[in-house]
Amino acid sequence: MDNKRIAVVGIVISSQEQVVSKVNDVLSRHAINIVGRMGVPKPEKGFSVIALIVEGTTDEIGALTGKLGNIKGVKVKSAVTS
Repeated sequence: MDNKRIAVVGIVISSQEQVVSKVNDVLSRHAINIVGRMGVPKPEKGFSVIALIVEGTTDEIGALTGKLGNIKGVKVKSAVTS
């Protein structure tokens, strides 16, 4: 049985280099689940936005968003298909 789902994940991060580096590290570790990624840097506003399309089980998607959400300076929201 295929229990994979598609999700949209929105990430807003502070422009501090150490935060960006931590986010990219988490994304690299979950690259197998990432179908598409778009990043919009806004250094003059002090933040960046990343939009992801991911495919995985609810546990895999939750692990990704949970790890991102635990990084100070990062806000994450997701919408998952049923």
